[in-house]
Amino acid sequence: MHKGSCHCGAIRFTVDGDFDQAIECNCSHCSRKGYLLFFVPRDKLRLASPEATLATYRFNRHVIDHHFCPTCGCAPFGFGTGPDGSATAAVNIRCLEGVDLASVNRVPYDGRSV
Repeated sequence: MHKGSCHCGAIRFTVDGDFDQAIECNCSHCSRKGYLLFFVPRDKLRLASPEATLATYRFNRHVIDHHFCPTCGCAPFGFGTGPDGSATAAVNIRCLEGVDLASVNRVPYDGRSV
C-alpha cells in the first residue's frame, strides 16, 4: 500500500499495488509533465480527500481523465479504461511517498505515435 498526494496535500490517496518499473510516455502531455506511471485496477486507488478537489483535463480522444489539483497544479493520477475494458488508474509515482526514483526501471512508451 502506498500513500500519495499532490504538492499542497489537497488531493490525498492510497494505492494498493507494487511496481518495479514505470512507464515513461513521450506524448505531448506526459513528457511535459514528467509523468512516471504505473497502472492498477481503478478500485485499488482510494481517495482520502473529497472527489470535488479534483480538476480534470482531457485531450486528444478524450478517453483519459487526467486529474490534477486546482490549487498547486500537481497531477497525481488519471482514470481511464484498460485494453480489456476494465476501469484503470494510472498513478504518477512521483506523487507517492518514499519512492526511490533512481531504483525504478523506466520503460519507454511511444505515445507520440499513437
